[in-house]
Amino acid sequence: MNNPLPLKSLNHISLVCRSVEKSLDFYQYVLGFFPICRPGSFDGAWLFRYGIGIHLLQSEDPESMPKINEINPKDNHISFQCESMAMVEKKLKGGEEGAVDGDSFY
Repeated sequence: MNNPLPLKSLNHISLVCRSVEKSLDFYQYVLGFFPICRPGSFDGAWLFRYGIGIHLLQSEDPESMPKINEINPKDNHISFQCESMAMVEKKLKGGEEGAVDGDSFY
């Protein structure tokens, strides 16, 4: 590749959400992200942790967003590397305090 841009790292990702409040709960209480300051010109929340910024943006028409019932690895997504897949599965399936149900993914 000739003369690529001199990028250093990923700054943030933006996700349009059906519910910023429910998404904020998931990213804070399940994944451990914390809110940071952001401009107030639109509905949303900015989070940060692990060197990653996540911008949650409230959909202007949440009912028009497709309902996702299963994970499609060929669709848009983000992926986090973890220490223990068994621990993640246990938390997501309800095997420990603070577990979430399948409807908590927004």
